Amino acid sequence: MNRFSAEEKENNHKASAAGAKRRRVIWTLVVAVFFGWAGYIFFAQSAVIADKSGRLAQKQESHEKVTTSLNQLKYEVSRLKDDEYIGQLARKWYNMYPPGETPIRTEQSGE
Repeated sequence: MNRFSAEEKENNHKASAAGAKRRRVIWTLVVAVFFGWAGYIFFAQSAVIADKSGRLAQKQESHEKVTTSLNQLKYEVSRLKDDEYIGQLARKWYNMYPPGETPIRTEQSGE
């Protein structure tokens, strides 16, 4: 007779099949846990990214407003270097006129 009888081979084969089934179940559980974790991280990061992109849009809008204001102020500063413009402001705000000039005043509606 052979060293292993047919019954022992059959029992050994059943035990091997049971071990393979156990490994497959464990592998399936590991893969399911990994994909669950990956899905959770994906959705959590999606929420964080959406929040940060909203804040970025607000900051870009604020940056554009500040840049526009800065450009207007630079333009105003460049105009203040012109003597004629300063004369216009003096006439308008302070009623200052050069000697010999007669101011012409018009009545403005609503005042």
